[in-house]
Amino acid sequence: MRNLKIKRLDHHGIVAGVIDDLKIVEIVNQWVGVDEQEPVSSGMIIKSMILNGLGFSSRPLTLSSQLF
Repeated sequence: MRNLKIKRLDHHGIVAGVIDDLKIVEIVNQWVGVDEQEPVSSGMIIKSMILNGLGFSSRPLTLSSQLF
């Protein structure tokens, strides 16, 4: 059997999937525009800001209303 590595995503994987399903990255890129000289688009920056913001909370996603 192969050596498998399992990583725990918690709610970050779910949030990233919802962002992809809602096409938030594409919407932001349409509004702001994409510069070919930039290595990362504005939409991807927004997605990473959302995920990094959730990373600072050690509470489950359902308790975020109490955090804010």
